[in-house]
Amino acid sequence: MGGASAWPYKSTGKSRGLVLLALGIVKVATAEQLRQLVLPGTVDVQTVRNACKDLRSAGVVESVGRTSFVTASGRPVWRDLWNLTTAGLASAATEVGRPVREMGGTARDAAKAGAPHALAVTDTIDAFRQSPPLPTKPVARRTPAGKLLPVQARMLPTRPQGLGHLRGWETEVPLPVSGTFTTPARGSLRADAVLTAPEDGVPVLFVEVDNHTEPAAVVARKIENYRRFFQRTTKDHRGKDVPFWSTVWDDSDRAGYPPLALVFAKRVSPEIAMNRMKSIRDLSTPCWKGHWHSGSIYDRGSKDGYLDYTRTIPVITTTLARLQQHGPHGPVWWRYGHPTWQTLENALDNPDDHRAYQAREDQRRTERNAQEQHERQEREEALRRRKVAAWPCPTCGREVLPDDDWGTRPPGSDCSVCTSIKNRERGGAEARAAKEAEGREDAKRNDLFGFLC
Repeated sequence: MGGASAWPYKSTGKSRGLVLLALGIVKVATAEQLRQLVLPGTVDVQTVRNACKDLRSAGVVESVGRTSFVTASGRPVWRDLWNLTTAGLASAATEVGRPVREMGGTARDAAKAGAPHALAVTDTIDAFRQSPPLPTKPVARRTPAGKLLPVQARMLPTRPQGLGHLRGWETEVPLPVSGTFTTPARGSLRADAVLTAPEDGVPVLFVEVDNHTEPAAVVARKIENYRRFFQRTTKDHRGKDVPFWSTVWDDSDRAGYPPLALVFAKRVSPEIAMNRMKSIRDLSTPCWKGHWHSGSIYDRGSKDGYLDYTRTIPVITTTLARLQQHGPHGPVWWRYGHPTWQTLENALDNPDDHRAYQAREDQRRTERNAQEQHERQEREEALRRRKVAAWPCPTCGREVLPDDDWGTRPPGSDCSVCTSIKNRERGGAEARAAKEAEGREDAKRNDLFGFLC
């Protein structure tokens, strides 16, 4: 884009390239936002302003809109908005490393209108990114008399740990419930931002920024549209059904669809923010709530079970203020269905899914096996003690246990077989004796009757 003389504001090639990179991602931003995104280590914002002005002189960026905010003292402050031109899209595509056809629009109309939502998205990406301030080479200053002033050492601000790289972000991404990514059908939606950061354990994260300008029901309907998009399937090269979204982004090892982060950007009281989060939660419950499966094969009386998140969206929420203060790895996330604020890793986890249930089932199986082993050992020990106390049957020589089907037996007694035989013999002898006695009584009676006759 020309030699050194082409840059009237004396910006460096590095600063111009970083500004193009940032605008290629966020599309519209103030100089202050651009500084936070790519040059937070500079002394002030003038370095970025000079880069923007030089790029404007080259026809690749423009400033067609302004935004304002009110200071703590109540004074309004205006800021220029910077966006790419059509020619600038090609230059930015080179910095971003994407084809021009995937770069989207110039955001010119949004910039003219002040771009409040786009600026909130830019702030959100910066809060996720938390670009670490890098030291810049100090520039020596001269006094009016031409004397060089000593360079003062400068303390760089500290920022929390960030997530991903700027090139891992996309904005205004079409999510077609039907049609294609280039020509989505009616009823499709556009994600405010999408982050791909596999190096940080986040293969894909969809982000929606809420400025409290829409009813909670509209935001909940967006979540439903996300679910419709995630439910869509297509055929792979083998003719097998695969999720349509996985043809663009990598799948993760987590159950369910990719996570959706709702970032509430408007600065309101914690009570108002929480009430809005809860309203959207209640209106979108079918999209994120797991399905309960009960039962245990090792404990039929157990009410234990697990939640199946296979066809649900992990919805995590936070405020922009919390995200800016603590960074994306801090305890700033409330996952719908979880009880408290958590780190990103814990918020994306499903502690009540089949993994935890299977661990409990394994523990129950281990305990059941241990109990059965204990009972078997007790039976074997009882049998051993019985055998130690056994004696040979005095009649037949068989082994006699101290207790059997006949109950407890006195030591030295016959076995149950011999006892049964002897009891039968004894019973038979007693029956014969009784019959003989009865015969004798009959004979006596007969003799008496004959005498009387």
